[in-house]
Amino acid sequence: MQTSALLPDHAWIAARIPHQGSMCLLDSVLRWDESSIVCQASSHTHADHPLRAQGSLGMANGIEYAAQAMAVHGALLAGSETAPAAGYLASVRDVQWHGPRLDTLPPVLRVHAQRLSGDGNTLLYSFHLEAGEATVLSGRASVMLDASKA
Repeated sequence: MQTSALLPDHAWIAARIPHQGSMCLLDSVLRWDESSIVCQASSHTHADHPLRAQGSLGMANGIEYAAQAMAVHGALLAGSETAPAAGYLASVRDVQWHGPRLDTLPPVLRVHAQRLSGDGNTLLYSFHLEAGEATVLSGRASVMLDASKA
């Protein structure tokens, strides 16, 4: 895995995924290679988090963190200085969470995504989020890269 001091930070990520402002949830990339990525996030602790509802941030919102990690992985693999083609979360499966909320977790989340398979239009990833030493959310997601070709 890549562990260079030149790993992408929040500004790099925000320039390459569709989500901007407070919806860009990831702080940085900790490591990555051709098949996987590990990102770090602290935005789940922000009182003004855009996905909060009735003052809390439910665990299912962790899927968005995983989707953004997958998008960052795609951008790193593309190797371009611009945003790659948009991807769309097509489905999630086997999602398991171990607690009701993200906002009550420790201040650092690690977001892991591993590419399991893919072709020119569709990718399959497994993902999990960790807080402290515990996995708090896991599952699989399929991403469609170009809906007009399907």
